[in-house]
Amino acid sequence: MNIHEYQGKELLGIQGVKVPFGIVAFTAKEARQAAEEVKSKTGTDTWAIKAQIHAGGRGKGGGIKIAKSLDEVEALASKIIGMDLVTPQTGPLGKKVNKVLVEQGIYYPGKSEIKEYYMSILLDRAVGRDVIIYSREGGVEIETVAEKNPDLVFKEEIDPGIGLQAFQTRKIAFNLGLDGKSFHEMTEFIFKLYAAYQNCDASLLEINPLIKTSDDLIIAADAKIDLDQNAFFRHPEYIDLIDPAEENPAEVKASQHGLNFIKLDGDVGCMVNGAGLAMATMDIIKLSGGAPANFLDVGGNANAVTVEAGFRIILEDPAVKAVLINIFGGIVRCDRVAQGVVDAYKAIGNIKVPVIVRLQGTNAEEAKKLIDNSGLKVKSAITFREAADIVKESFSKI
Repeated sequence: MNIHEYQGKELLGIQGVKVPFGIVAFTAKEARQAAEEVKSKTGTDTWAIKAQIHAGGRGKGGGIKIAKSLDEVEALASKIIGMDLVTPQTGPLGKKVNKVLVEQGIYYPGKSEIKEYYMSILLDRAVGRDVIIYSREGGVEIETVAEKNPDLVFKEEIDPGIGLQAFQTRKIAFNLGLDGKSFHEMTEFIFKLYAAYQNCDASLLEINPLIKTSDDLIIAADAKIDLDQNAFFRHPEYIDLIDPAEENPAEVKASQHGLNFIKLDGDVGCMVNGAGLAMATMDIIKLSGGAPANFLDVGGNANAVTVEAGFRIILEDPAVKAVLINIFGGIVRCDRVAQGVVDAYKAIGNIKVPVIVRLQGTNAEEAKKLIDNSGLKVKSAITFREAADIVKESFSKI
């Protein structure tokens, strides 16, 4: 699960990682008040005004600005809040900015040069180890650096049996070209950052840029954290970090009904029980000339209510030109699913796209009779091949 920068920094701060002091604001007036408080706490006379959306590249899109007065803070915040921020990760429509982070400026003059680095921690599934990825070339062009100069990007694998070792943090600091106070600061920072990654049950922790200030402090100027939802039983407080405005509305609605739903870019809506069967269903849709519009797993406890909810969510997508319901009745009874389909079809009404239902397993014959005798324009199938042929035939008539 993605979270906002300000939320990620709060988690890092709790773990002892150095982050700039900042306050989130929802209006320009609140931003000015936040800037006053940030100044009283830190003594800063510059502030970073940062759009809070679930996407990178905010600076390139005009979502991050530096203010040097309270009037400028308010003026910049008024421009950023409410804008549709377009970045390489948002698509052409962008994302609406509902809040900003007002943060102390850390690019202040001093005795040494200010430097920007890149650092992230994630699991490398190929080797089964956490890996720290880092580079001297941090900032907005890190993707270009990785593509054109991969020799400037380093990796450090962490043995899960012994954990992060001191010599590894020193190696990283050395490769980043640090010495003296900043070298020591970096080694301490890496230990705390890795502890935060583990303690927060993150699947990704990315700091870009990671700043060496002019007085040789190491500070996380940004924070992108993906939290592993499989670990939420250990962190029930993480539920409060979800921002519905940043989530796909269909995915939010599906989660409220206990459904696993992911929006895709295709034209065939899918309702399946079981991830493996879902993947096979999407494959056969592609082979039939279509493309899946979603991944929807109703799970093993599907009933008429959850099926109707899933059916409605699929049909709300204007891109859907056909619906394929593919259920294997192991734990779930096929006739219950069929009844849910019939009830949903009647309740929704005026469904203009073809609906193909394949039910196999427990009470499959009873389910087929329910579908066939419903009087609705629902096509039933028994075999996978038959379902694929009906999908293909439906597309040839569209």
